[in-house]
Formats: sequence, structure tokens, C-alpha cells
Amino acid sequence: MKTKVILAGLLACISISAKAQDVKTDEPKGKAIVQVFGNFHTGFGAENDDRGFELDRSYFGYEYNFGNGLSAKAVMDIGKSSDVSDYHRIAYIKNAMITWKKNNFTLNGGLISTIQFNFQEKFWGYRYIMKSFQDENKFGNSADLGISVAYKFADWISADAIIVNGEGYKKVQINDGLNYGLGVTLTPAKGFQIRLYGGLNESDEKGKKDVGNLATFAGYKHDKFTIGAEYNYMWNTKNNDDANQYGYSLFASVKASKCADIYARFDDLCSKDDWNKAKESQKAIIGAQFKVCKYVKLAPNFRVNIPKAGGSDNGYSAYINCYFGF
Repeated sequence: MKTKVILAGLLACISISAKAQDVKTDEPKGKAIVQVFGNFHTGFGAENDDRGFELDRSYFGYEYNFGNGLSAKAVMDIGKSSDVSDYHRIAYIKNAMITWKKNNFTLNGGLISTIQFNFQEKFWGYRYIMKSFQDENKFGNSADLGISVAYKFADWISADAIIVNGEGYKKVQINDGLNYGLGVTLTPAKGFQIRLYGGLNESDEKGKKDVGNLATFAGYKHDKFTIGAEYNYMWNTKNNDDANQYGYSLFASVKASKCADIYARFDDLCSKDDWNKAKESQKAIIGAQFKVCKYVKLAPNFRVNIPKAGGSDNGYSAYINCYFGF
């Protein structure tokens, strides 16, 4: 009888130990990454001839969690290039990175997402409809080759830093200069966040200037609505002396129902002494988003483009943007 009791006790201990071990073990697992951005649009007035269906961008990749905070991600970016005059698709490697997380510390290495406007883009939340201000106006790159670190000091403050090549993910490293960035995120109250970022992209070319970036953002996110505002300044655009640009973006969204949002945004791009006035404009967008199902979103919207150059007509267009992804 005693032997049976001892055996039963041993088996119980082994079972409990095995269950505890299972709970502590971070099992390896992976998931596919698929995101497709498309739209149908038609212009009015000065943009009357601009209409048709468009496949903006497609992301295909895979992310794998090895356990113990270590993961890897590889993503292909298929889209249009400004370097060609036709509409052929061009594929790039957007991410090829390793991430290690331990408590409040995160380390990324490889072809990584940059920290310059990633926070603002996520807060805006409608990347498939329109890029965030800095991305839209080429104030920096969304991904690059290098390393980044982030640390959460407390619930109200975290910081991150990055060192990358500075030429983006579409180009090989041609120059020897590097791009350095430092960001701080503050959360003084629930839902309210402030983001500060400063960066320096070295030129390393004779006669060319380093490019500097300053970004500030403040936003409030509630269960029913979101509002945000950002101001950005860039020194020596494209490494040209005193070719400074700046601008701001204001946006808001309201959750109309479980499956529908209403959003609006206004952007204003400027340059010092109007050196880039011919390419500057004010942009406004207003629309709605409908979640058709878990993987599909439709977003009809109306856009206005107001050029700052004299003699240029305002542009008006209607879009139906579409998102598919998981």
C-alpha cells in the first residue's frame, strides 16, 4: 500500500513539474505576412485625366519566433519605383532582421524598420490609404540596414536609438556616411502620448552637407476617437546646403460603429525661402473605413490638393482604397 502511495506521489510530482515546464517554455512558432494595398481613383478638374485601378503595394513575408525572446522576420516589398517611367512591378527586400527581446529591452539587427516615423504611422493607422507625413514627403526611409535598440524605463517613458546606412532599403550602401537617430516617447496620461525624435544622416561627400531631422508628435487615442498632430523639420534636403523643409500634419478619426470609422487629415509642406515652392502643396483627405471581414478593409475618401505655385489649379480626386492582409 505504501509503495502505491509513493508511486502515486512521484507520478503527481512529475506531472506537475511537466506542466510547469510547459508553461514556462516559449514554444517556437511562425506566421505568414501578407499585405496588399490597392485602389480605384478618379480625378476632377485639373486631375480629370487621372483615373483607373491601381495596385499600390504588396508585402509578402514570414516571421518566426524561436523562443526565449528571439525572432526573425523577412519581408518582400513589391511596388512601383520612381526610377522608371512605366508601371512595371519592382521587388525589394523590405525587412531581413533578427529581434531579441528581454524584459523591457529590445534589440533589432539587419534590414530593419527605422524609428523616424514608425510611431506616427502606427498612430495614424491608415497607411494603406495614405503614408504618414514624413514618408509621403521623403523626409526619411521606412527601413534601412543597421541596428536599433529600445528600452522602456517606466510606464510613462521609453527611448530608442538607431544606427543605419542612411540610404534606405532600395539602394546599396554607396557612401561611407551613417544615419544616427534618437527618439523618446512619453505617456503622461492614459491614451495621451508624445514623441520626440532627432536624427543626423552623414553625407561623407565633398561639398555636400549632412541631413538633419527633427520630429515632434502628440496624440490622444480613445476607444471612440483618435487625434494627432506632428511637426517636422529637415535641414539640407538631399545634402544641399540650406535647402530646408518643414511642415505639419493634423489628423483625427472617430469610430462610428464596430465595423466603420470616419477619418480626416490635413498636411502642409513648406520650404525655407520657398526654394521648393513648385513642388509644395496643402493636402486634405476625408473619408470612411469599413471592415468587410477580418482580413479586408474598404475606404472610400475624397482628396484635395492645393499647390502653392502660382498659376497651378487645385486638384480634386475620389478614391476607394482596399486593404487585404493577415
